Amino acid sequence: MAGPTYTDVDKAEDVKALHSMGYAQELERRLSRFSNFAVSFSIICILSGGINSLAQGTSGAGGIGIGIGWLVGCFVSLTFAVAMSQISSAYPTAGGLYHWGSILGNRGTGWVTAWLNLLGLITVLGAINVGTWTFFVGAFGPALHIDGSLTNQMIFLVVVTGAQALINHLGIKLTAKLTDFSGYLIFFGAILIAVVCLIFAEHWDFSRLFTFHNYSGQPTVAGDGSLTGDPVWPAVSNWWVFALGLLLPIYTITGYDASAHTSEETIKAASSVPRAMVMSVVWSALFGYLFLAAFVLMIPNMDDAAKQGWNVFFWAFDQRVPAGLKEFVYLVVFVSQLLCGLATVTSASRMIFAFSRDGGLPGSSALSKVSPTYRTPVAAIWTAAILSVLFVWGSTLVSVAGTSAYTIVVSCTVIFLFLSFTVPIVLGMLAWGTPKWDKMGPWNMGRGVFMLFAFLSIVSMILIFVIGVQPPNDWALYITVGFFILTAIVWFGFEKRRFQGPPLGDIIAARQAAIKAAEQAVGETAGH
Repeated sequence: MAGPTYTDVDKAEDVKALHSMGYAQELERRLSRFSNFAVSFSIICILSGGINSLAQGTSGAGGIGIGIGWLVGCFVSLTFAVAMSQISSAYPTAGGLYHWGSILGNRGTGWVTAWLNLLGLITVLGAINVGTWTFFVGAFGPALHIDGSLTNQMIFLVVVTGAQALINHLGIKLTAKLTDFSGYLIFFGAILIAVVCLIFAEHWDFSRLFTFHNYSGQPTVAGDGSLTGDPVWPAVSNWWVFALGLLLPIYTITGYDASAHTSEETIKAASSVPRAMVMSVVWSALFGYLFLAAFVLMIPNMDDAAKQGWNVFFWAFDQRVPAGLKEFVYLVVFVSQLLCGLATVTSASRMIFAFSRDGGLPGSSALSKVSPTYRTPVAAIWTAAILSVLFVWGSTLVSVAGTSAYTIVVSCTVIFLFLSFTVPIVLGMLAWGTPKWDKMGPWNMGRGVFMLFAFLSIVSMILIFVIGVQPPNDWALYITVGFFILTAIVWFGFEKRRFQGPPLGDIIAARQAAIKAAEQAVGETAGH
């Protein structure tokens, strides 16, 4: 039902916009502007990537990796969000990037965008829940007598990912309530960590945030307590170690395309979605900086912190924070990370649903079905969950040149995601002012601002790719190149003749009867 700030007229306009692109209102519009923001904010989850990847800064360039590097990396992510926000206002569909790539380019560019985004979303879901497992073991494992074995990890992933899928299955209303809570919890958690760190810091030496030290090649503390563990970064020059540290904020501040993927479930999507994309990045950057800067001030000694490697967060809290308070902080962070995975299932399943309703995936007829009871794409939800677990299980069993395939593929994940952002942005630059894109949406920054941020996005993509394939992630280059070779073979060999892409032109008009029937099947009456 329409609420006091969302009238029947508003809903009719949302549905009309969707019909104009050839799609039925099968999903239920339940997400407010804040809820749409909360989905992206929850996936970004500064309490997940900002903590689990913290060593990329502290064992890289030291304090300046947070004090300056975090801000630089967040601006890199912001360039994509601003450019995509303009496109999302003109084309507010669940397919998001896939539809933009098709409408602004052609069915081939749309197909490539879809696969880049889909691979990124499935693997990042697995990576998020593995990160949650790693945090759980570090925070609560010793007290619960649970070790970090592969068997325990897989049991944890099956249970947690299954629960996240089940919640998504039961309807967007329940998911929205939990992601709304997650949004507030992340704000609370960031403030809590900042206050705790500042209280228990021996002194506030703000110069730490701007002090550079090259810790690359530094051995870290191994499981037996000796300083024989692998360095976080191999020995590199001063400029390179700072650039590599940018991966901490860049890898953390991603996932804001979720606002676009939930467009068809968002009220006043053409204005709510672009605002949510941009603000999820802005608030993540600010609150992430708040608690990470406070954490750097609390660290007993930066040289010792660098030696801790990936365990630096737990080490610092063990050194400074009383047990009861420390465990409360850990609980807040853990719940936030669980809800991060929940929101990622939402985003990945909507991408699968949107691509499937245009016949882009095997089993598309089943994957594009919407439950009339829950108004959710049930098969797409469970497929996303199962594939993410299978990815983690399969990749952890394989090693390439002594490095786990899981680690290598996760390095590719963010490259795939940002490439899926870049393709429609570049196409938008070329299409603006043509019949493909002759009208800005209600979120209108103007052509000049869009072109500026689109150009900055291209520069940022080059930066991300270059630093993303450096050792120890150098195999990411070969996997990325291999992906594009395989993609070209599949497209030209099979999909170019079969795949038709999203409806355009006369096809949209011809689908109106089918649209009406699909909406009647799930009980949707708006727009009729």
